Amino acid sequence: MPRAFAKRTKLTAPKKPEFDLWAFLNTAGLAPRVLKFRKSEKIYTQGDPARTVKYIQKGSVKLSVLSKGGKEAVVAVLGPGDFFGEACLAGQPVYMGTATAIVPTSVLSIDKKEMTHMLHVEHAFSGLFITHMLTRNIRIEEDLIDQLFNSSEKRLARTLLLLARYGKEDQPHGVLPNISQETLAEMVGTTRSRVNFFMNKFRKLGLITYNGGLQVNASLLNVILHD
Repeated sequence: MPRAFAKRTKLTAPKKPEFDLWAFLNTAGLAPRVLKFRKSEKIYTQGDPARTVKYIQKGSVKLSVLSKGGKEAVVAVLGPGDFFGEACLAGQPVYMGTATAIVPTSVLSIDKKEMTHMLHVEHAFSGLFITHMLTRNIRIEEDLIDQLFNSSEKRLARTLLLLARYGKEDQPHGVLPNISQETLAEMVGTTRSRVNFFMNKFRKLGLITYNGGLQVNASLLNVILHD
């Protein structure tokens, strides 16, 4: 009887609860500031004093760098659960880039000294942060390989999948933040006209859809895998 029951019943592991950083920090006796930003509002600007680490609760943030010649390059687009501005922990005196809210965004602002203290005494928190840093480093390596060896079409497909949070088990998949084609072109390293061409191609193939917003389908992965 137990064997028959096992055949009929699929046992699944309990879902891991989401890590609530705000609640965790408050329990530890800290009170991080919760900051809210409107769409297109700057969270900090390149050259501002780097005194805090930010953690995204809700929304999406664009990190960009402005060259001396006035040309902007998008470094990353981050979402809920991501840290940014963490270079201040290594002694960086000013922010090397600009952080801008792509959509209405809520972030936790953690003082540098408090962040350093938490990393030393709270193992759960330091584990979360180390995972973030390792994931970020892997992403940087993948971005470099992508830029060196893949076509602009494949780079765009990968960028869209990353923005839609595919591969993030604790995040809703498929819905893209409201991001312009100019920003996508900067991230991919191509022109806006090329992005527009490939976006139309993806739409005609059913790989993306427009329905009150941009929906990215998992089938877009085939563009990356196809030689």
